[in-house]
Amino acid sequence: MSSELNLILLGPPGAGKGTQAERLTFDFNLPYIATGNILRGAVRDETALGKEAKSYMAKGELVPDSVITGVILEALNSADARDGFLLDGFPRTLPQADALALGLQDADRRLTAVILIDVPDEEVQRRLSGRRVSVKTGRVYHVEFDPPKHEGRCDIDGSRLVQRDDDKPETIAKRLAVYHAETEPLTEYYDARGLLRRFDGTRAPTEVHDHIRATIATLRLEDEL
Repeated sequence: MSSELNLILLGPPGAGKGTQAERLTFDFNLPYIATGNILRGAVRDETALGKEAKSYMAKGELVPDSVITGVILEALNSADARDGFLLDGFPRTLPQADALALGLQDADRRLTAVILIDVPDEEVQRRLSGRRVSVKTGRVYHVEFDPPKHEGRCDIDGSRLVQRDDDKPETIAKRLAVYHAETEPLTEYYDARGLLRRFDGTRAPTEVHDHIRATIATLRLEDEL
């Protein structure tokens, strides 16, 4: 179906994918299919694949690719995603990308584009390691971009601000290493298939959004011609 808008969002942790996903799903009325949410939903709804995933999770094991791919394809084939989707967090690896390609082919569908929000490692470190969270209100601050009025204290109730383990430099370095080893090869994979569109994630979020939206609108127009 030529009017389908089937998109994948790629980029390192801290690239701003969540911010852009929120805007793009609104712009183009697309369901946002984030791997973690879909997996949790399948477990909660006790679908056959959800039960299988739960059995691995209960043992503290990684959910195998075949199960994750099945859950994702189930979501993509739902009525909600019939006219398109925005996929985030999948595929993460080349085998997952191959499995997704086969699944879409079997359903006689194809990807419209893969949106890569590119941000260098040092910028990721700067963004994530500067985050501080209130222990009581959960409000997030940033030491550089959105500092509290009083250092180390929440503006709302004066509660202590802490750095989450996920935002510690050594954890960020590990997450980036995994991204470069496992997910970054997807950029070449999709580029070779003429699907990759790169965007400079160091620019202001509104500027990144405007650029992505214009690119998608153009792709959709080309599809309809």
